[in-house]
Amino acid sequence: MESNPEQIAALVVGSGFVIAFVFGLVAAKSNFCTMGALADIVNMGHWGRMRMWLLAAAVAIAGTALLSYSGQVDLSKSVAQRPSLPWLSLALGGLLFGVGMTLAGGCANKNLVRAGGGSVRSLVVLTFVAIASYMTLKGLFGQWRARWLDPLRIDLGARGWADQGLDTALARATGIDPKAALLGVAAAIALALAAFVFKDRRFRANGVQVGSAIVLGLLVVAGWYVTGRLGFGENPDTLENMFFATNTRTLESLSFVAPLAYALELMMLWTDASLRLTFGIASVLGVAAGSLAYALAAGQFRWEGFASVADLRTQLAGAVLMGFGGVTALGCTIGQGLSGLSTLAIGSFVAVGGIIAGSVATLKWMLRQAERS
Repeated sequence: MESNPEQIAALVVGSGFVIAFVFGLVAAKSNFCTMGALADIVNMGHWGRMRMWLLAAAVAIAGTALLSYSGQVDLSKSVAQRPSLPWLSLALGGLLFGVGMTLAGGCANKNLVRAGGGSVRSLVVLTFVAIASYMTLKGLFGQWRARWLDPLRIDLGARGWADQGLDTALARATGIDPKAALLGVAAAIALALAAFVFKDRRFRANGVQVGSAIVLGLLVVAGWYVTGRLGFGENPDTLENMFFATNTRTLESLSFVAPLAYALELMMLWTDASLRLTFGIASVLGVAAGSLAYALAAGQFRWEGFASVADLRTQLAGAVLMGFGGVTALGCTIGQGLSGLSTLAIGSFVAVGGIIAGSVATLKWMLRQAERS
């Protein structure tokens, strides 16, 4: 049956908005925040919000593995799974993103949630994230990235790897069936995370956090299905199969740094007929809209600005680092965190490790500064 490109693109964009709307609503209700979870651990030794993040990751890994195993999506075509590992870009980008999100008081997702709740401060931060992200994709920062960071990579494709998944590594090392390796690795990681998460009695009793984590993880899976299954079809002009309405021109799930840049580009060049709404842009708008809906329903909508000029400087510095780091690392705490890790890509684990290291180091530095003053 002939594909209708406009209908497929509309389905992908609309679904992306709905998925992100629910994501923003649930994140606002449950106070879901990666940086906040790390801050809770560093400052108070409390793991509640981190357990929520880890449970969301476990659900995303399990669900995405089942999608791949059943042949619903081909994750090897995703950006995270490309058989080329730019290890320095991933590590340094993640590190700088972690520093930036801590200085800015939250990652791109958290600032979208806050913006929906009335934070003008977060709106300014997001604008600078978008500018820095665009500069890293196509501008001055992009030249630095392409010249000094991206060339340092490991070409796994030249070694016969179809992708950079942990399951592929296991299959090549042991000779077992790739599908069995996929289920084995995904099950081992998901069950280990679930065991750690649910061993805490207080977390088990917190229905909001448990339920929210499950929903957030499933939304990541839904993103892969929408772009990788519903958005995959034949282009009637070229008669070739393609992925519709994604900025990367392949399947995507939730991610917010590069999509902020594409959203800014679309608004600035609205009359450019070559630019269209995409899954990523719709996701950015959906998170803010979902958070706004929750804030209005709960009576929590409040206008918020910067506390001081010093606060403004710190937040904007963090925004620039997030924009550069997020694009360089190929994703943020959601894009490489929940979405990237769900593909079992080795590079996603490298990027997330960098993000955690950068954020924890910055949190400890800020804590020492506060104690001195």
